[in-house]
Amino acid sequence: MNLFITFEGIDGSGKTTQLKLLHDYLLKRGMPVVVAREPGGTAIGESIRQILLHSGTKELKPLSELLLYYASRYQNFCQNILPALERGQWVLCDRYADASAAYQGYGRGVDLNFIERLNQVVIGQRMPDLTLLIDLDPSLALARARERNQRRAVDEGRFEKESLEFFERVRQGYLNLARQDPQRFRIVSGNLSIEGAHQEILRLLPLQ
Repeated sequence: MNLFITFEGIDGSGKTTQLKLLHDYLLKRGMPVVVAREPGGTAIGESIRQILLHSGTKELKPLSELLLYYASRYQNFCQNILPALERGQWVLCDRYADASAAYQGYGRGVDLNFIERLNQVVIGQRMPDLTLLIDLDPSLALARARERNQRRAVDEGRFEKESLEFFERVRQGYLNLARQDPQRFRIVSGNLSIEGAHQEILRLLPLQ
């Protein structure tokens, strides 16, 4: 059995670290696995990523931001996610459609019904089998994210310039999404140690 698993959470929550740990774990068990990320994952998507995340990108309207994410998502879905699932591989994706609902919907105020219609057109309602939401207090997550960006050679700090209130809205958006779809979402505390969160994630997976 292969699964489509997404990792979600506000910037600095630790989701990317946990995705990498699960990827390594599955590889060691000899399981076929593909990693994808959003925005990005394809040549076109990576170009879009530079626009969306570069701190020099200014005056990008919320709807323009949303549509750029979905342009990247469609490329990622067609080139990476769907072919891998059809080959019987596991897919681990760093953010997916829930991120648009949380960030552009709850965070920016874009109509959630419009985002849902985009999902129908772009991904045909192909949602993950499991979504791991790494939940962390926004003040701590934002401090982590800003420290991380200072160490990076690549400038991807546009969202970290947002206010704490913005990330509070995004976090609440994620928690709302989890409450609306408890069969798919599992919430993992971002306050756990890296290894502790990894072990919690392993307990949530049907790996036996």
